[in-house]
Amino acid sequence: MNIVNIAAYRFVSLDDLPRLRTELKGRCLSLQLKGTVLLAPEGINLFLAGGADSVATFIAGMNADARFCGMGYKHSTSAEQPFNRMLVKLKKEIISMGVPAINPAEQPAPALAARTLKAWLDAGRDVVLLDTRNQYEIRLGSFRTATHLDIDTFRSFPDAAAQLDESLKDRTVVTFCTGGIRCEKAAPLLKAYGFKRVFQLEGGILKYFEEVGDAHFNGECFVFDRRVALNGRLEDAGTVQCFNCLSPVSLEEQRSAAYVADVSCPHCAKGKPVKRLAA
Repeated sequence: MNIVNIAAYRFVSLDDLPRLRTELKGRCLSLQLKGTVLLAPEGINLFLAGGADSVATFIAGMNADARFCGMGYKHSTSAEQPFNRMLVKLKKEIISMGVPAINPAEQPAPALAARTLKAWLDAGRDVVLLDTRNQYEIRLGSFRTATHLDIDTFRSFPDAAAQLDESLKDRTVVTFCTGGIRCEKAAPLLKAYGFKRVFQLEGGILKYFEEVGDAHFNGECFVFDRRVALNGRLEDAGTVQCFNCLSPVSLEEQRSAAYVADVSCPHCAKGKPVKRLAA
């Protein structure tokens, strides 16, 4: 386990993006890091992996910039480098929802710490856990009592959320996702829809696993790299992606007669349409 994986994001107003792109790519290449950094006028979103010293140096450099100081990094380790190359991309949004009026930097919902959420769930507190992820991610695992929206991309979230039962608007809602970025954007949208008490799970499922394990969570968490999914100990869960349709295939599904390595899986064998995975 000699590779350190980090994920972080921040909604913050950025300008001069081409210069920042060149600067960050040069820094990552010099540190022999691989992964992806997304830059947009609304902020930064990154997934990187490399040696422990290189990762520490990168974080120190980011902390020297007031715009990125103190970002909440999620850490995990792996035996191999999970990324093929180093990319820094300029985008319209660091996570695409398609609602320009929602600006989390100016309209933040309260963040709920992982330990606080666990305490609420331990006590049986009335809370609506709203999973903002895609259906193929949810199929691998989610909180036991979570509400799911059956969406294929985050751009479908606004329409799906508008169809939620009106009675939920008077209850406490906690949005969650993989690392926090989607739930941070979803929470202010829900507030705009009239939901009265909305929180976002700080750091998402990965930070929850890091701090309290998989309490109240069933299954694994899908991640967008070669590891595919992590268990509650932030270890590679053994899940793979189907060569044909790219659906995540759990260890149990790999035992199915419908699974043929590098050919097909139980999902495309059922005649489901081939979809390319996206956040």
